[in-house]
Amino acid sequence: MEPSSAPGLDAGHKDRLTFTATTAILCIAACKLLIHLYAGRHYGYFVDELYYLACSRHLDWGYVDQPPLIALITWIARTLLGDSLPAIRFLPALSGAGEVALTALIAREFGGGRFAQGLAGVAAVVAPGILGMDNLLSMNAFEPLFWMGGAWVLIRIVKTGNHKLWIWFGILAGFGLENKYSMGMFGAGIVFGLLLTPERRVLRSPWFWIAGAIAFLIFLPNLLWNFQHHFPFLELQANIRRSGRDVPLTPLAFFGQEILSMHPLTLPLWLAGLWFYFSALGKPFRALGWAWVFTAAVIVFLSPRVYYLFPAFPLLFAGGSVIWERWLVGRPSWQRLVWPALLVVTGAILAPLAIPVLPSETYIRYTKALHLAPPAIETHRLGPLPQIFADQFGWEEMAATVAGVYNSLPPEVRPKTAIFGQNYGQAAAIDLFGPKYGLPPAISGHQSYFLWGPRGYTGESVIVLAGRQQDLEQRFAEVRKVASVYHPYSMPYEHFDVYYCRGLKQTLAEIWPEVKNWD
Repeated sequence: MEPSSAPGLDAGHKDRLTFTATTAILCIAACKLLIHLYAGRHYGYFVDELYYLACSRHLDWGYVDQPPLIALITWIARTLLGDSLPAIRFLPALSGAGEVALTALIAREFGGGRFAQGLAGVAAVVAPGILGMDNLLSMNAFEPLFWMGGAWVLIRIVKTGNHKLWIWFGILAGFGLENKYSMGMFGAGIVFGLLLTPERRVLRSPWFWIAGAIAFLIFLPNLLWNFQHHFPFLELQANIRRSGRDVPLTPLAFFGQEILSMHPLTLPLWLAGLWFYFSALGKPFRALGWAWVFTAAVIVFLSPRVYYLFPAFPLLFAGGSVIWERWLVGRPSWQRLVWPALLVVTGAILAPLAIPVLPSETYIRYTKALHLAPPAIETHRLGPLPQIFADQFGWEEMAATVAGVYNSLPPEVRPKTAIFGQNYGQAAAIDLFGPKYGLPPAISGHQSYFLWGPRGYTGESVIVLAGRQQDLEQRFAEVRKVASVYHPYSMPYEHFDVYYCRGLKQTLAEIWPEVKNWD
């Protein structure tokens, strides 16, 4: 189908093409939303979702491991919809649908017609990596809206010459930084791209600097919080690098994983997208091409986690779709529809690797039959399920096990008894499921739980989740193993013993600095 900007089309025909394309994109985005609403109810809460729920009960301007926006979004979801699994995953699903629409909209801004917009939207739906990120409550689900929203604003500035639009870029960048610090990396990439192209002239506009000031002011509360707390995020990142927790990837291995995560059949699309920005057709928008290259290079050489680059791929899907639309001009419609149809069919085959649409037993048989599995992100030993699924099992069962220990204590001892989790998953699961079983909120030294302190407990009576008995015996006068936690599908590191400890040899407040665990 011809691009909507093709010459020779009267205004009425162009309007009809635009309406048809818009309708198609809305339908594709709606399909994406429905996929997540269906899949989001299966399995259970992901470990990070439990943590964000806990953070939403302690609203602040910052946290050890993330800026504050995800906690606020979670608070809004809890307040308006409740804290059920479908409720907390609704906004990420809506964000995913918005990402599809933005991808197609950017293709339209590049001159793409119905085919280009549809192809870009379909690619954004079927990419397993994007599908998986949008199915969970996390800052990763909202990150593409800030990256691609900023890119769309820059495109409009280039096309219209309206520099006042930088105001919107500044707003998006500021809230993007409050969502995830990687917004600064993508923003730096755009500045880098502007400096390398004739569009550097926009840097002389006062609106550009006003936008920078707006972004800084929006980000300032979190910056001050970090300063007051001695920049815990930087300490955390240093600890992670020292621990070797992340799977090390060479540049070749990293992009090999990106090919799989974005769906192998989209490779010709996003390679053409990269070509688009450095061709004559995409020359006005070349700054975005350099921004993509800059962002990819920083990620590869500093912290090559596979999903860090996911928010940038819609830029390539949009540009590549325009290239392919022009290459396929004049071909019969059925020939042009073969590729999108293959993307949909194979995307459906790969979708169970990214989102929980299959029962766990069926998933295990399915992946064995296909000899496929999602890429490993961390070096933890795995069970029968990949980490993204395994970390959704066993949390309520763990809380029930702890409740059995807690409720077996004498009534006069229970109010003095702390429940100590070794990580935020354990502690946050107690916080979410515990009230159902009569449990108090948990304490932990992990991530932001350390900042929330011991909640007034002295240490005279403590239920400790996991840990080594010999280490606990050095701290307490009495240590007893009282239960074990196990779920066949959870991560192996969540199979542990539960200890009841009495008589901490120092007060909990005195030893609290020693329980700090930022890793």
